[in-house]
Amino acid sequence: MKETKMANTPARTGYTLVNGLNMYYEIHGTGQPLVLLHGAFSAIGTSFGKLLPSLAKTRQVIAFELQAHGHTADIDRPLTLEGMADDVAAALRQLGIQQADIFGYSMGAAVALHVATRHPDVLRKLVLASVTYQLSGVHPGLMEGLADMKPEMMFGSPWHEEYTQIAPHPENFATLFAKKTQMDRGIQDVPAETIRAIKAPTLLIIGDSDLVRPEHAVEMFRLLGGGVFGDAPAGLPNSQLAVLPGTSHVTLVDRADWLLSMIPAFLDAPMPEAP
Repeated sequence: MKETKMANTPARTGYTLVNGLNMYYEIHGTGQPLVLLHGAFSAIGTSFGKLLPSLAKTRQVIAFELQAHGHTADIDRPLTLEGMADDVAAALRQLGIQQADIFGYSMGAAVALHVATRHPDVLRKLVLASVTYQLSGVHPGLMEGLADMKPEMMFGSPWHEEYTQIAPHPENFATLFAKKTQMDRGIQDVPAETIRAIKAPTLLIIGDSDLVRPEHAVEMFRLLGGGVFGDAPAGLPNSQLAVLPGTSHVTLVDRADWLLSMIPAFLDAPMPEAP
Protein backbone atom coordinates (compact mmCIF):
# COMPACT_ATOMS: atom_id res chain seq x y z
CA MET A 1 0.00 0.00 0.00
CA LYS A 2 1.29 3.46 -0.80
CA GLU A 3 0.39 7.10 -0.25
CA THR A 4 -0.95 9.26 -3.07
CA LYS A 5 -2.85 12.54 -3.35
CA MET A 6 -5.94 13.79 -5.13
CA ALA A 7 -6.56 17.52 -4.94
CA ASN A 8 -4.49 17.80 -1.73
CA THR A 9 -6.36 14.94 -0.04
CA PRO A 10 -3.91 12.29 1.28
CA ALA A 11 -4.91 8.75 0.37
CA ARG A 12 -3.87 5.18 0.94
CA THR A 13 -3.90 3.09 -2.20
CA GLY A 14 -3.64 -0.62 -2.73
CA TYR A 15 -5.07 -3.75 -4.30
CA THR A 16 -7.29 -6.42 -2.82
CA LEU A 17 -7.72 -9.88 -4.35
CA VAL A 18 -11.41 -10.74 -4.76
CA ASN A 19 -12.95 -13.44 -6.93
CA GLY A 20 -9.72 -13.78 -8.90
CA LEU A 21 -9.57 -10.01 -9.54
CA ASN A 22 -6.80 -7.79 -8.15
CA MET A 23 -8.96 -4.72 -7.55
CA TYR A 24 -7.46 -1.26 -7.01
CA TYR A 25 -8.77 1.01 -4.27
CA GLU A 26 -8.05 4.33 -2.61
CA ILE A 27 -8.98 5.33 0.93
CA HIS A 28 -9.32 9.04 1.72
CA GLY A 29 -10.24 10.63 5.06
CA THR A 30 -11.74 9.15 8.21
CA GLY A 31 -15.22 8.60 9.58
CA GLN A 32 -18.32 6.76 8.38
CA PRO A 33 -17.27 4.66 5.35
CA LEU A 34 -18.53 5.84 1.94
CA VAL A 35 -17.82 3.72 -1.15
CA LEU A 36 -17.54 5.41 -4.56
CA LEU A 37 -18.26 3.40 -7.73
CA HIS A 38 -17.36 5.08 -11.02
CA GLY A 39 -19.00 5.06 -14.44
CA ALA A 40 -18.20 2.93 -17.49
CA PHE A 41 -14.84 3.56 -19.25
CA SER A 42 -14.05 5.87 -16.33
CA ALA A 43 -12.08 5.63 -13.11
CA ILE A 44 -11.94 7.45 -9.80
CA GLY A 45 -10.56 10.67 -11.23
CA THR A 46 -12.94 11.29 -14.14
CA SER A 47 -16.04 10.27 -12.21
CA PHE A 48 -15.33 11.77 -8.78
CA GLY A 49 -12.41 14.18 -9.07
CA LYS A 50 -14.60 17.20 -8.28
CA LEU A 51 -16.42 15.50 -5.39
CA LEU A 52 -14.02 13.21 -3.56
CA PRO A 53 -11.88 15.77 -1.70
CA SER A 54 -14.91 17.45 -0.11
CA LEU A 55 -16.61 14.14 0.69
CA ALA A 56 -13.42 12.94 2.40
CA LYS A 57 -13.37 15.90 4.78
CA THR A 58 -16.06 14.32 6.96
CA ARG A 59 -15.98 10.60 6.16
CA GLN A 60 -13.77 7.68 5.14
CA VAL A 61 -14.07 7.46 1.36
CA ILE A 62 -13.23 4.10 -0.23
CA ALA A 63 -13.04 4.47 -4.01
CA PHE A 64 -12.77 1.29 -6.08
CA GLU A 65 -11.80 0.82 -9.70
CA LEU A 66 -13.89 -2.00 -11.12
CA GLN A 67 -12.91 -4.88 -13.38
CA ALA A 68 -10.93 -3.72 -16.47
CA HIS A 69 -11.22 -0.06 -15.42
CA GLY A 70 -8.52 2.33 -14.23
CA HIS A 71 -5.66 0.63 -12.39
CA THR A 72 -7.56 -2.69 -12.18
CA ALA A 73 -6.44 -5.13 -14.86
CA ASP A 74 -9.03 -7.27 -16.61
CA ILE A 75 -9.32 -11.00 -16.03
CA ASP A 76 -10.68 -13.86 -18.12
CA ARG A 77 -14.36 -13.53 -17.30
CA PRO A 78 -17.27 -11.53 -18.76
CA LEU A 79 -17.98 -8.04 -17.52
CA THR A 80 -21.27 -8.13 -15.60
CA LEU A 81 -23.02 -5.86 -13.13
CA GLU A 82 -23.63 -8.81 -10.83
CA GLY A 83 -19.97 -9.89 -10.89
CA MET A 84 -18.74 -6.37 -10.13
CA ALA A 85 -21.26 -6.08 -7.28
CA ASP A 86 -19.91 -9.32 -5.79
CA ASP A 87 -16.37 -7.91 -6.13
CA VAL A 88 -17.31 -4.76 -4.21
CA ALA A 89 -18.96 -6.69 -1.38
CA ALA A 90 -16.00 -9.06 -1.14
CA ALA A 91 -13.53 -6.15 -1.17
CA LEU A 92 -15.32 -4.44 1.70
CA ARG A 93 -15.11 -7.61 3.73
CA GLN A 94 -11.41 -7.99 2.83
CA LEU A 95 -10.79 -4.44 4.04
CA GLY A 96 -12.61 -5.14 7.30
CA ILE A 97 -15.49 -2.75 6.59
CA GLN A 98 -18.67 -4.32 7.90
CA GLN A 99 -21.11 -1.73 6.55
CA ALA A 100 -20.80 1.33 4.33
CA ASP A 101 -22.76 3.94 2.44
CA ILE A 102 -22.40 3.51 -1.32
CA PHE A 103 -22.48 6.24 -3.98
CA GLY A 104 -22.52 4.98 -7.56
CA TYR A 105 -22.62 6.91 -10.82
CA SER A 106 -23.93 5.49 -14.11
CA MET A 107 -22.52 1.95 -14.45
CA GLY A 108 -21.29 2.29 -10.88
CA ALA A 109 -24.84 3.09 -9.77
CA ALA A 110 -26.07 -0.06 -11.48
CA VAL A 111 -23.35 -2.02 -9.66
CA ALA A 112 -24.37 -0.36 -6.38
CA LEU A 113 -27.98 -1.32 -7.01
CA HIS A 114 -26.90 -4.95 -7.35
CA VAL A 115 -24.88 -4.68 -4.14
CA ALA A 116 -28.09 -3.54 -2.45
CA THR A 117 -30.06 -6.52 -3.75
CA ARG A 118 -27.34 -9.20 -3.50
CA HIS A 119 -25.42 -8.09 -0.39
CA PRO A 120 -27.74 -5.91 1.70
CA ASP A 121 -25.74 -6.67 4.85
CA VAL A 122 -22.80 -4.48 3.73
CA LEU A 123 -25.01 -1.47 2.92
CA ARG A 124 -26.15 1.37 5.17
CA LYS A 125 -27.37 4.11 2.77
CA LEU A 126 -27.44 4.23 -1.02
CA VAL A 127 -26.86 7.11 -3.47
CA LEU A 128 -27.65 6.26 -7.09
CA ALA A 129 -26.82 8.81 -9.78
CA SER A 130 -28.15 8.11 -13.29
CA VAL A 131 -29.49 4.60 -12.86
CA THR A 132 -32.37 2.54 -14.22
CA TYR A 133 -33.79 -0.73 -12.96
CA GLN A 134 -35.35 -1.59 -16.32
CA LEU A 135 -33.98 -0.97 -19.82
CA SER A 136 -37.22 0.84 -20.63
CA GLY A 137 -35.97 3.51 -18.24
CA VAL A 138 -33.45 4.65 -20.86
CA HIS A 139 -34.62 7.02 -23.60
CA PRO A 140 -35.71 4.99 -26.67
CA GLY A 141 -32.93 4.27 -29.16
CA LEU A 142 -30.04 5.19 -26.86
CA MET A 143 -28.92 1.65 -26.09
CA GLU A 144 -29.06 0.74 -29.78
CA GLY A 145 -26.90 3.76 -30.54
CA LEU A 146 -24.36 2.78 -27.91
CA ALA A 147 -24.21 -0.73 -29.36
CA ASP A 148 -23.23 0.74 -32.75
CA MET A 149 -20.33 2.77 -31.32
CA LYS A 150 -16.71 1.89 -32.03
CA PRO A 151 -13.84 2.31 -29.56
CA GLU A 152 -12.15 4.79 -31.91
CA MET A 153 -15.04 7.18 -31.28
CA MET A 154 -13.76 7.66 -27.72
CA PHE A 155 -10.16 8.40 -28.67
CA GLY A 156 -9.20 11.81 -27.34
CA SER A 157 -11.99 11.83 -24.74
CA PRO A 158 -11.16 12.35 -21.03
CA TRP A 159 -12.08 8.72 -20.37
CA HIS A 160 -9.76 7.31 -23.02
CA GLU A 161 -6.93 9.63 -21.99
CA GLU A 162 -7.30 8.56 -18.36
CA TYR A 163 -7.30 4.90 -19.39
CA THR A 164 -4.11 5.25 -21.44
CA GLN A 165 -2.40 6.96 -18.50
CA ILE A 166 -3.28 4.60 -15.65
CA ALA A 167 -4.40 1.21 -17.05
CA PRO A 168 -1.91 -1.64 -16.58
CA HIS A 169 -2.42 -2.55 -20.24
CA PRO A 170 -3.49 0.61 -22.10
CA GLU A 171 -3.49 -1.29 -25.38
CA ASN A 172 -6.57 -3.22 -24.17
CA PHE A 173 -9.10 -0.39 -24.49
CA ALA A 174 -10.81 -2.07 -27.45
CA THR A 175 -11.23 -5.23 -25.36
CA LEU A 176 -12.85 -3.25 -22.56
CA PHE A 177 -15.12 -1.60 -25.10
CA ALA A 178 -16.17 -4.97 -26.55
CA LYS A 179 -16.82 -6.49 -23.11
CA LYS A 180 -18.85 -3.45 -22.02
CA THR A 181 -20.93 -3.67 -25.21
CA GLN A 182 -21.52 -7.38 -24.58
CA MET A 183 -22.50 -6.61 -20.97
CA ASP A 184 -25.08 -4.08 -22.13
CA ARG A 185 -26.65 -6.71 -24.39
CA GLY A 186 -27.04 -9.09 -21.45
CA ILE A 187 -28.38 -6.69 -18.81
CA GLN A 188 -31.57 -7.99 -17.22
CA ASP A 189 -34.35 -5.89 -15.75
CA VAL A 190 -34.54 -5.84 -11.96
CA PRO A 191 -38.07 -6.80 -10.88
CA ALA A 192 -40.13 -4.06 -9.26
CA GLU A 193 -40.64 -6.20 -6.16
CA THR A 194 -36.84 -6.46 -5.76
CA ILE A 195 -36.53 -2.66 -5.77
CA ARG A 196 -39.44 -2.39 -3.34
CA ALA A 197 -37.65 -4.78 -0.96
CA ILE A 198 -34.56 -2.55 -0.61
CA LYS A 199 -34.44 -1.40 3.01
CA ALA A 200 -31.55 1.06 2.79
CA PRO A 201 -32.54 4.74 2.55
CA THR A 202 -31.83 5.73 -1.05
CA LEU A 203 -31.12 9.04 -2.75
CA LEU A 204 -31.84 8.95 -6.49
CA ILE A 205 -30.19 11.64 -8.61
CA ILE A 206 -30.62 12.31 -12.33
CA GLY A 207 -30.05 15.19 -14.65
CA ASP A 208 -33.16 16.61 -16.28
CA SER A 209 -31.56 15.74 -19.65
CA ASP A 210 -29.96 12.48 -18.53
CA LEU A 211 -30.04 9.13 -20.35
CA VAL A 212 -32.59 8.12 -17.70
CA ARG A 213 -36.17 9.14 -18.46
CA PRO A 214 -37.49 11.37 -15.65
CA GLU A 215 -40.67 9.29 -15.53
CA HIS A 216 -38.60 6.19 -14.80
CA ALA A 217 -36.78 7.88 -11.93
CA VAL A 218 -40.15 8.80 -10.42
CA GLU A 219 -41.35 5.19 -10.82
CA MET A 220 -38.25 3.95 -9.02
CA PHE A 221 -38.66 6.59 -6.32
CA ARG A 222 -42.21 5.35 -5.69
CA LEU A 223 -40.98 1.75 -5.41
CA LEU A 224 -38.54 2.95 -2.74
CA GLY A 225 -41.35 4.51 -0.71
CA GLY A 226 -41.29 7.99 -2.21
CA GLY A 227 -43.94 10.03 -3.99
CA VAL A 228 -46.03 10.57 -0.87
CA PHE A 229 -47.42 13.68 0.85
CA GLY A 230 -44.57 14.52 3.23
CA ASP A 231 -46.65 16.86 5.42
CA ALA A 232 -48.95 14.02 6.43
CA PRO A 233 -48.49 12.55 9.93
CA ALA A 234 -46.30 9.78 8.50
CA GLY A 235 -43.79 12.43 7.42
CA LEU A 236 -41.13 12.28 4.74
CA PRO A 237 -40.14 8.94 3.22
CA ASN A 238 -36.73 7.42 3.87
CA SER A 239 -35.72 7.84 0.23
CA GLN A 240 -35.24 11.02 -1.80
CA LEU A 241 -35.26 12.12 -5.45
CA ALA A 242 -33.20 14.94 -6.97
CA VAL A 243 -33.50 16.14 -10.57
CA LEU A 244 -30.69 18.54 -11.46
CA PRO A 245 -31.75 21.25 -13.92
CA GLY A 246 -29.84 21.84 -17.12
CA THR A 247 -27.84 18.67 -16.55
CA SER A 248 -26.95 15.83 -18.91
CA HIS A 249 -25.62 12.37 -18.13
CA VAL A 250 -21.99 13.38 -18.61
CA THR A 251 -22.23 16.72 -16.81
CA LEU A 252 -24.01 15.37 -13.71
CA VAL A 253 -20.76 14.68 -11.83
CA ASP A 254 -19.56 18.20 -12.67
CA ARG A 255 -22.40 19.71 -10.59
CA ALA A 256 -20.26 19.60 -7.48
CA ASP A 257 -21.95 22.46 -5.63
CA TRP A 258 -25.38 20.86 -5.92
CA LEU A 259 -24.22 17.33 -5.21
CA LEU A 260 -22.16 18.37 -2.20
CA SER A 261 -25.14 20.24 -0.79
CA MET A 262 -27.39 17.18 -0.89
CA ILE A 263 -25.31 13.99 -0.61
CA PRO A 264 -23.62 14.68 2.77
CA ALA A 265 -26.91 15.97 4.21
CA PHE A 266 -28.66 12.76 3.11
CA LEU A 267 -25.89 10.53 4.48
CA ASP A 268 -25.60 12.45 7.76
CA ALA A 269 -29.32 12.29 8.56
CA PRO A 270 -30.21 9.75 11.27
CA MET A 271 -31.03 6.27 10.12
CA PRO A 272 -34.74 5.49 10.29
CA GLU A 273 -35.87 3.44 13.24
CA ALA A 274 -36.45 -0.21 12.48
CA PRO A 275 -40.16 -1.08 12.23
